[in-house]
Amino acid sequence: MNKIGKIKSFNKCVSTQAGCANSKNILMSIFKVSPKKEKELLERMKQLRVSESDIEETFIRSGGPGGQKVNKSSSGVSLRHLPTGIRVKCRKERSQPLNRFFARRILLDQIERMQNGFTIEEKKRREKIRSKKRKRARNTKID
Repeated sequence: MNKIGKIKSFNKCVSTQAGCANSKNILMSIFKVSPKKEKELLERMKQLRVSESDIEETFIRSGGPGGQKVNKSSSGVSLRHLPTGIRVKCRKERSQPLNRFFARRILLDQIERMQNGFTIEEKKRREKIRSKKRKRARNTKID
């Protein structure tokens, strides 16, 4: 017997009692993460002007704990951003869709760091440290 299953489409139509006129479109997740996280990733890609056509994706074998299963399956992901030449590898999880998501997130961090010199998270962290130092300096002057 064949182990090939049905291929599911990404746009499903869920019809209500009224028929097709009142149907809803449900988007299935590409990366098997929450829709909120996926939406944030896609918005960030749009913000940094990175499209899927700019990314070359290859799947590699990941090592580490997991035994024979990990050695046989290609769950690691390697991304290359063609315009900048940045290459990223992710073997963090045993799941290929999660590794695809994390690799894109790392790639966007590096592109943002290259464009701005820092990422938004780094900037927030630096500002927090600076404000703490200012508070300490004011407290020592008072004494």
